[in-house]
Amino acid sequence: MERVSLTDNEPSEAADGVHLALLAGTDSMNVQHFEIEPDAVVEEHSHPHEQTGFICEGEVTFLVDDEEIVCGPGDSYAIPGDQPHAAENRGDETVRGVDIFSPPRENPSWQE
Repeated sequence: MERVSLTDNEPSEAADGVHLALLAGTDSMNVQHFEIEPDAVVEEHSHPHEQTGFICEGEVTFLVDDEEIVCGPGDSYAIPGDQPHAAENRGDETVRGVDIFSPPRENPSWQE
């Protein structure tokens, strides 16, 4: 069994105002904590990993297939692998939540 605390890993800044921290994982999946500051944007991207997540605080707007999907505290979501998607924090509160990726994913950088 692996135990990883949020304080064990220094978050990386994948994009301006978007902070990610890898948590526990196996050969099949891993958990990642995220924070998205107000007005921060995760540009459209895709990846082969299936992605599910849960919002703990704040409200994030996902943009998928020309549709806007708003998720707030207590909401979960699932994004199939290779599905183009983007995310924006249009509110005044930092969004905090967790994502699970299968297969496991390293911290990405969209700033390149």
